[in-house]
Amino acid sequence: MLTCENGPVRLLIVEDDKALGAVLRRGLVDESYAVDLVGTVAGAEEAVAINQYDAVVLDLGLPDGDGAQLCRAWRDRGLTVPVLMLTARSSLNDKVGGLDSGADDFLSKPFDFPELTARLRALLRRPAELLATVLRVGDLELDPARCQVCQGEVVIPVTAKELAVLAMLMRHNGKVVSKTDLLEHCWDEHYDGLSNVVEVHIASLRRKLERPGQPAPIETLRGSGYRFVAFSGVSS
Repeated sequence: MLTCENGPVRLLIVEDDKALGAVLRRGLVDESYAVDLVGTVAGAEEAVAINQYDAVVLDLGLPDGDGAQLCRAWRDRGLTVPVLMLTARSSLNDKVGGLDSGADDFLSKPFDFPELTARLRALLRRPAELLATVLRVGDLELDPARCQVCQGEVVIPVTAKELAVLAMLMRHNGKVVSKTDLLEHCWDEHYDGLSNVVEVHIASLRRKLERPGQPAPIETLRGSGYRFVAFSGVSS
């Protein structure tokens, strides 16, 4: 069985499609995860109140509520468990909305099981750089230990994956970071490089970092990658 520092890797699947839920649970158990399966918001709330999970696979559409609202409620209560959101919606705005609710990643239905497991491995892996010292670029400060980003006196809410992406860009302040480098650094070495997951996380970060009268400090260089450009100051 897969283990972490505190014991077996335990997952919660929140999926109201009984057939899909059973397939996911069986497949993940075969991959040596410990897996609990529920099909409602109420069931998910009860499960997280009783158990400590290493990650949650959360369907967006549930019979007694909305997965995005549930994720937002968890984040408001300070629950930091990584969340992989399942959605039948494929537009960029829908995906960004899911990330804004506090999800760390998304997966559009239908999907291949190997992609699900690749994304879970990525969520369960904490990049070593997240244990580093506080980063400061211009008026932006990123504290890995507290999983917190501040712009001046304002705290910017970010997910674990957004934190990892932003940290890499800030560490390479002024330099171009390719999409491939971001995928390999912040996700998993077997992750599907054709996915637009990087673009979605960049779009979400831009929305969160924009200020009136100023563009977000993340530039896109077509065919090359992304670059963090500080308003002022020097990286530490």
